[in-house]
Amino acid sequence: MLTGGGDCPGLNAVIRAVVRRGERRFDDEIVGSRDGWAGLIEDRVVPLTVDDLRGSLPRGGTVLGTSRINPFIVADGVERVFETVRSQGIDAVVAIGGEGTLSCTRELHRLGLPVVGVPKTIDNDIGVTERTFGFDTAVSIATDAIDRLHTTAESHNRIMVVEVMGRHVGHIATHAGIAGGATRTLIPEEPFDIAEVSDALVRRHEKGRWASIVVVAEGAKPIPGTMLIPEETRDVYGHVRLGGIATLVADQIAKRSGIETRVTVLGHVQRGGTPTAHDRVLSTRFGVAAADAVHDGAFGSMVALQADRIVTVPLDDAVK
Repeated sequence: MLTGGGDCPGLNAVIRAVVRRGERRFDDEIVGSRDGWAGLIEDRVVPLTVDDLRGSLPRGGTVLGTSRINPFIVADGVERVFETVRSQGIDAVVAIGGEGTLSCTRELHRLGLPVVGVPKTIDNDIGVTERTFGFDTAVSIATDAIDRLHTTAESHNRIMVVEVMGRHVGHIATHAGIAGGATRTLIPEEPFDIAEVSDALVRRHEKGRWASIVVVAEGAKPIPGTMLIPEETRDVYGHVRLGGIATLVADQIAKRSGIETRVTVLGHVQRGGTPTAHDRVLSTRFGVAAADAVHDGAFGSMVALQADRIVTVPLDDAVK
């Protein structure tokens, strides 16, 4: 079993559920790969037992560690993964991750690796599953922050711009914006007009003393030609570097409206710490289903939530 990509509340609950189901129901011997695929590339695996994972259900992060390394970007990485699998006597791999990890999982399955995927992302942006664990926790943290910002904004008649995670989707921003009573919510799916946003805020504050909250997803973009933004840069894995859009938005709002405007960037606090009860339950259901899928021989599949039932779906559908 491995956890890849960014950490996420609920990962340890999945690991715990796979181990408990495998050991207690099927008498499995389970090992964990340290730091995602890197552990299989470098033959760094550790035993996992029910006793090892006691107390891990409410714990954030991942006890196995994680990384964004995948075998296809490492010299001889794929061959080394298969060598570790052979030398360790591994019969199946449960890969817990987001789009990048699951895309890698799909390609390794096509090369003959027996794998089952588990969807993991606070962004809630994996196909054919209605919900991913970690999302509820991230929304709850963002909503709590917005609630707190309301009171300080009211005290000063300010506009508060709050940047939340979500990369190229606006699920966290939309849910937190609705739950927190935001005045405006800016998401990647709908490019925004900064003039319209500013005008709406001015009209609101002309009516009296208000607190206005603008929630901005980190991947939100203006309508082309309406606002200058820096050119995109990418990290070593090819991912677009996001973050900072809230500062640009706040500067424009302040200049256009004349109203004092402040910025809060929630960042990694959204995916750290204790998972909510909802995410603990969903993680546990996913983990149990993943162990069952291994014993059903459902390799090349991912467990998913559909109509409140846990099902298996092809990895091809999940990451296309």
